[in-house]
Amino acid sequence: MICPVCNKAAVVVEYKYVELDYCPNCGGVWFDAGELELLMEAAGLGSHHGYLRDVASAPEVKTAEKKRRCPICLRKMKKSYIDEDMKILVDTCRIRHGIWFDGGEVGQLIKEIETKHPGKAASKGVLSYLGEMFQYHPHKKS
Repeated sequence: MICPVCNKAAVVVEYKYVELDYCPNCGGVWFDAGELELLMEAAGLGSHHGYLRDVASAPEVKTAEKKRRCPICLRKMKKSYIDEDMKILVDTCRIRHGIWFDGGEVGQLIKEIETKHPGKAASKGVLSYLGEMFQYHPHKKS
């Protein structure tokens, strides 16, 4: 996969049979459709089938941040908040191919999930692994 931010090749990181595309250059992460839901289930957070559908149907956010292109269909993605507090702005494919997290956004989501579900995810190690792998990296908005 080519990173939608810096146009460099991403590397594949596999965990719990889920392959994530990670860009070591900008710290961004691509979750194909269903991958985020699988990781949430593996973390003991219950069934989240349709999570991407929910995010994809969320209202589009107007922002000065440049729109990214889906690495699958190459169409411009939609900016949406993935969290209740509207602090984590992600790029979602309009055809639901997946979700792009800029560098640091996965770490922010992990922190929020751990706050709302203390102890549950840490016991399985999924979120702690992801938190270590995709630590917060300061990044510039483009």
